[in-house]
Amino acid sequence: MTIEEGSPAPDFALPDSDGKTVELSDLKGHQVVIYFYPKDDTAGCTTEAKDFTCLADDFKRAKTTLLGVSPDSSASHRKFRDKHELAVRLLSDDGHRVADAYGVWVEKSMYGRKYMGVERATFLIDKAGRIARIWRKVKVKGHAEAVLEAVRAMKG
Repeated sequence: MTIEEGSPAPDFALPDSDGKTVELSDLKGHQVVIYFYPKDDTAGCTTEAKDFTCLADDFKRAKTTLLGVSPDSSASHRKFRDKHELAVRLLSDDGHRVADAYGVWVEKSMYGRKYMGVERATFLIDKAGRIARIWRKVKVKGHAEAVLEAVRAMKG
């Protein structure tokens, strides 16, 4: 399934690092940034989470909810959050149902071995629940800042 800018954001209900369920439909009327990442506590994913954490107050001032999603368990997310003092709400997509719905559960290749995994991607959802912006195959450096810039541009 391919999601495009302007299409409705697929709804979901996922547990966060404390086991509380987050439903996207409950956030309608707010801007939401959902960033998908492959794995807790790996180099790129840690850098990305820390970058979003550094800008968390700026996103909050822009009335935008930040959500990180990976296939890791809630317990893994809790360890990751606490270890790095993250200010991003992390959601467990165990079974990758939501990653599938957003088109980011893809075939990957490392050292010639093919496997299925999460493609690093970010979705900006507007107040009406539509996809306003998509970043695919994200390079971590400068990404959180680029997303914040896009959020701020939507305000005007």
